[in-house]
Amino acid sequence: MKPTLPQLMSLNGGFVDTAGFLALHGLFTAHVTGNFVTIGAALVHGTSGAITKLLALPVFCVVVMLARWLSYGLPRMGLPVLRTMLVLKTVLLLAGGIVAMHFGPFEDGDSAAAMLAGLVLVSAMAIQNAVHRIHLGSAPPTTLMTGTTTQVMVDLADLLRGGQLPEEAAAARARMRRMAAAVAWFAAGCAAAALIYARWNVWCFAVPPVLAALSVLLQGRTHEGDPMVPAPQPQSQPAASARHL
Repeated sequence: MKPTLPQLMSLNGGFVDTAGFLALHGLFTAHVTGNFVTIGAALVHGTSGAITKLLALPVFCVVVMLARWLSYGLPRMGLPVLRTMLVLKTVLLLAGGIVAMHFGPFEDGDSAAAMLAGLVLVSAMAIQNAVHRIHLGSAPPTTLMTGTTTQVMVDLADLLRGGQLPEEAAAARARMRRMAAAVAWFAAGCAAAALIYARWNVWCFAVPPVLAALSVLLQGRTHEGDPMVPAPQPQSQPAASARHL
C-alpha cells in the first residue's frame, strides 16, 4: 500500500519525536507541549535539558508564524507554497541531523550542540505542523495522536452501539479507517526510531531527511494539498452573432 502525503508525514513525525526524546534527553521535537512535563521531571530529578525544553515552545511558535508569513510571499515569487515548505522542512531536518550526528551522543542536553540540534529539529516540526493546518486540514494530525485516538474510540463506540443512520455509520467507518491509519503510521515511525537508535544511536537522525525528501517527491507527483485551480469557463459568443435576420 502506497502511503499518502499525510501518512508519510505521520511516519516522520513519530520518528523525529522519538529520536529526539531518546537522543536529546527527553526533548519532544514535534509534540512540543509535552516538554512542560519533561521540564518538571528534569527540575525534580536534576537531569539536563531543561533550558532546551523551555526554549522549544517559543521557538516552535515563532517558526510557525514565520512559515505562515512566508506562505503569503511564495506565490508572488512563483513558487509552490506547500512543496517549498516541505523542502524547507527537509533542509532543517538535514541540518539538525548533521549537528546531532557530528557532535552526539550528548552527555548534556543543554550543551550548545545539543540545544542547536534540538531547536533546529523543533523548527522543522513546526513547519510540518503549520503545513498540516494550512494545506492538509482535512487529514488527521501528523505529530499528535491523542485527539486522533480519541476520535477513533468515539467512532468505534458509536458503531458498536448501533442505531445510526446508514450515511452516519458509513462516515464514521471511513473516518475511523483514516484516523487509525494515521496512528499506525505514527506508531511505526516511533518504533523504527527506537530500534535504529538502540543499534546506531544518533545516526538515527539520518532517516528523517530521507523521509522528508520522499514527501517532497510524493507531493510533486500527486499535488496533494495544492489549491484547486478552477477550470476556465468557455467564452459565450455574443448573442448578436447567433442571430440571423
